[in-house]
Amino acid sequence: MRSKLQQAGLIFFGIVAGILISVQYSANAQKEAAAPLPIEELRTFADVFGAIKQGYVEPIDDKKLITFAISGMLANLDPHSAYLDADSFKDLQVSTQGEFGGLGIEVGMEDGFVKVISPIEDTPADRAGIKSGDLIIKLDDTPIKGMTLTDAVKKMRGKPKTPIKLTVARKGEAKLLEFTILRDKIKVQSVKSKVVEPGYAYLRISQFQEETTADVVHQLGKMFLDKDGKPEAIKGLVLDLRNDPGGLLNSAVGVSSVFLAPKDLVVSTDGRTEDAKRKYFASSEDYLRGHKDDPLKELPAAVKNVPLIVLVNGGSASASEIVAGALQDHQRAVVVGTQTFGKGSVQTILPLSNNTAVKLTTARYYTPSGRSIQAKGIEPDVAVEESANGASHERLREADLEHHLDNDKEKAADKAAPKAAPKNGKNKNGDEEAAPKPAAPFEFASKNDYQLSQALNLLKAWHVIQRR
Repeated sequence: MRSKLQQAGLIFFGIVAGILISVQYSANAQKEAAAPLPIEELRTFADVFGAIKQGYVEPIDDKKLITFAISGMLANLDPHSAYLDADSFKDLQVSTQGEFGGLGIEVGMEDGFVKVISPIEDTPADRAGIKSGDLIIKLDDTPIKGMTLTDAVKKMRGKPKTPIKLTVARKGEAKLLEFTILRDKIKVQSVKSKVVEPGYAYLRISQFQEETTADVVHQLGKMFLDKDGKPEAIKGLVLDLRNDPGGLLNSAVGVSSVFLAPKDLVVSTDGRTEDAKRKYFASSEDYLRGHKDDPLKELPAAVKNVPLIVLVNGGSASASEIVAGALQDHQRAVVVGTQTFGKGSVQTILPLSNNTAVKLTTARYYTPSGRSIQAKGIEPDVAVEESANGASHERLREADLEHHLDNDKEKAADKAAPKAAPKNGKNKNGDEEAAPKPAAPFEFASKNDYQLSQALNLLKAWHVIQRR
């Protein structure tokens, strides 16, 4: 028995060592001297592999076991690094083009449960009332605990119009919430706009996709030019990035370029490798990424100088923080709302064989003035809570996530408050309590949107001051 276990482990050890010798370090050969192979650690890994193959209660195939090992290795680096199997890799590629299947939530893993980073606007999850910071503890009748994030996401996906029940723990709620949601084909219209009052325009970006920059220019053209192509009298613009979970870096650079002067620095990145050390400017070379035509050629000239408010909240993450930080540092806009999520890291997709990939955190990004947003976020210039009584929904932030990267510019940044354990949905007698009815989802740019109304008041005051 023991000899067979050792034999299986040694075979696996030889395979792993051979792969590492061939790959190691070839990727780093031109960048730094190759470090020696961690022989003892690899031998331990091989022993564990052999023990599982030989003695686990049920047979488990090599492919699944290797996948588990890779997933665990990446998941313990930081909340955003992950192994993407063929289905997950395909979903990622499709989602950046604006269409994918599922419930419509950006999620991460925390303490063995799935945490909602942000629901995507106008998706089944958003309409059902799922909120940022919700802790998903069961899918249908299956507990999340013990699942990988990939497995949980797979279970949430499915054919359109098929139901799934989410059991959710929400901070501030004494009981568990239950949501029955119909899966659907998610088609995200990432840019919406309207003239909210005569002379005051509103532009909302819900996610940064491949066509977001072009869509922004198109929507601004409709508001800033009349049907004859003559300038409209727009006195102020609100750019709404609330609950925008981010997306493509080049799209964030493109949207920033819409409002900044040509060649202004938008964002810089810094990591261990040379290609992770970059500066991105308000230049077509940095935002087109394969597109032949520059959409900014069609941009109305008045957009560059219109008084601008950027609305943010705790659901504004990643690419939306890049835009807010760039416009804030260049004093092109006044940032209004509440502190943003704080995701200041860059993930690179590294395709592997068999249509799989690794999503690996390779750099931190910095605003034009050199600020790191990681685990801190963007502080608004004017703090405005979500309601007139000074209350805002308490949201999950990057600093709350397990294994999050530190802010390298502020090592003494405030620690996240201890997280309360999820409620188990039972009363003091141990009996199951009925799940409370979920709150209705909030509608942006509605008559009840307090933050937008305050942004408009600020724009009007800005206009009055300019006239004096």
